[in-house]
Amino acid sequence: MFKDTTTAAIDSLMQDAWKAFYEYRKLSLKQRAMFMHNIASGLENCGDELIQTAMQETNLPETRLRGERARTIFQLNSYADACEKGNWLEASIDTADPNKTPPKPDLRKMLIPLGPVVIFGASNFPFAYSTAGGDTACAFAAGCPVIVKAHPAHAKTSTMVAAIITKAAEDCNLPKGIFAHVYGAASEVGEALVKHPFTKAVAFTGSFSGGKQLFDWGNQRKVPIPVFAEMGSINPVFLLPGKLKTAANEIAQQYAASITLGVGQFCTNPGLIIGIESEALQTFIHDLGKTIQKISPAPMLHPGIVNAYKKNKGNALLQEEVHLIAESEITVKENEGLPTVATASGLTFLNNPVLHQEVFGPYSIVIRCKDINEMIEVAKRLEGQLTATLMATENDILQNESLVDTVKDICGRFILNNVPTGVEVCLSMQHGGPFPATTDSRFTSVGADGIKRFARPISYQNWPDHLLPEPLKNDNPLNIWRTQNNELSKETIETT
Repeated sequence: MFKDTTTAAIDSLMQDAWKAFYEYRKLSLKQRAMFMHNIASGLENCGDELIQTAMQETNLPETRLRGERARTIFQLNSYADACEKGNWLEASIDTADPNKTPPKPDLRKMLIPLGPVVIFGASNFPFAYSTAGGDTACAFAAGCPVIVKAHPAHAKTSTMVAAIITKAAEDCNLPKGIFAHVYGAASEVGEALVKHPFTKAVAFTGSFSGGKQLFDWGNQRKVPIPVFAEMGSINPVFLLPGKLKTAANEIAQQYAASITLGVGQFCTNPGLIIGIESEALQTFIHDLGKTIQKISPAPMLHPGIVNAYKKNKGNALLQEEVHLIAESEITVKENEGLPTVATASGLTFLNNPVLHQEVFGPYSIVIRCKDINEMIEVAKRLEGQLTATLMATENDILQNESLVDTVKDICGRFILNNVPTGVEVCLSMQHGGPFPATTDSRFTSVGADGIKRFARPISYQNWPDHLLPEPLKNDNPLNIWRTQNNELSKETIETT
């Protein structure tokens, strides 16, 4: 139904985006925010056809999709508010001091937009991480045109959302090229988008192989560009003895629900649980298995994901010294993911890199370490993660400083006595972690700080006030917070 966009068409769209960039970046923060609020209103008022279409394309239930659309609307509105507030600009001013030797110049710095941003829709979030999702909202807030490549698994849904964005742009009288929507099942489309000279940044949520390929293309260009790829994670959970001794059953129930939430199709799914051999750990394993047996299989996003889940899970279970704990006892149908948990020793895990790889779906493996030293060694061998969790008492934490420090080094979000699934949209959320979880751990793809991915700093030296951009003018016409001579302030700057 949807043909791949040709290279010639991509070139034309990128030309339009580049021209639009020179107009859009000059719009006020308030005008950008109005555009984003308009998109949010369009999503809110589009009716049930969008939900029904997404249900048909993704196998996701209505309740989940309505919740995700509400989250997408919230992202657009909250990032719009953050855009207008201007804190993300990181405006700073150091006024001149002619009496200093040598004389100190007047220096003023802020973030400015990079240029057209290419965004690849995610398979598992047709709204929140796709066409009008957080990446798109952040790019618009930063002052960048957006080109979205629809995910082939929900191209019709993406097209409907794209129409809402296009109408919002027209209603706000924005320039042609501020938004474009393309299709591409073939890798050549992605390569053409990333390597086009007018593309200035890329955002992606998906597999490691996909994200790494985009990253490599971005760095193979004559002029390399940032590629912000979020590539999944196994999100290790460390069960410490004090906590497990008093709450093994409770933790088992909690994690059985987290492992199977959304049929395990979240980048924050807890795919690895690490404990120390004990009676309490055996109780946890037993209770986790019994709970998993009662959880029904459910349809996965599309046949490709089902097949990958079966293949990767099967490969993990075939590894030497890996033992099945339990599978769902409810009959599994075609295209459904079967909830499964397995176990292996710490030594087996340390000696087998296959067990370190993500199995995307309702699967997790429990690693049984012989002591705390082996648990620390397991932590040291792990690659970068979006999240890591400690199930621990306060004494567990105080007595295991080395483990805490080791785990902190490998994750972007460090969780205590909770589950990693569920990502709150707020300024303090960090959704990003050391490679290979993401390609740049300094940034987040959730929360208004994500706007900064699509901007760069520029410093103005000795410019007259009337020629400066508004965020840096003496009278602070935007009434934003600025760092003025090392003090955070909204005050005007008095001149002599």
